[in-house]
Amino acid sequence: MSDEKRPKKELRQPQIGVGAVVIHKNRVLLVKRKNPPAENLWAIPGGKLQFGETLRQAAEREILEETGVSVKAGEIVHTFEIIDRDAEGQIRYHYIIIDLSGEYISGDPSPDDDALEARWVSKEELKNLPVNKFTRELLRKKFNF
Repeated sequence: MSDEKRPKKELRQPQIGVGAVVIHKNRVLLVKRKNPPAENLWAIPGGKLQFGETLRQAAEREILEETGVSVKAGEIVHTFEIIDRDAEGQIRYHYIIIDLSGEYISGDPSPDDDALEARWVSKEELKNLPVNKFTRELLRKKFNF
């Protein structure tokens, strides 16, 4: 059978997510996620890397799209993997997440894209929010936050 007559298999592969940790005036920029896998949890803003985009370009674009805040993305500060399965054990999501440092340039947080809320969060406020476990670990270990 020729290649053009063969049925195409669904291409399933891990997705690359990119975010930025932005701390300004002793507060960290966080979003409350609208969609799974971290639905209704506070997390580092970010999203999917697009084809042809550098990690820094993706982080800057995603932060702006999700929060309305302009940043200059820096170095990689953390990477982790999420493989989320349904009750039957089938994979629903597989993400490789790469978080960069981000330097605040301008803007006031306002949720957009897949964020329910976006705001600056102090170290004290963070203790009482439902925060994604990976975000909490990253902020504690790398930023003493």
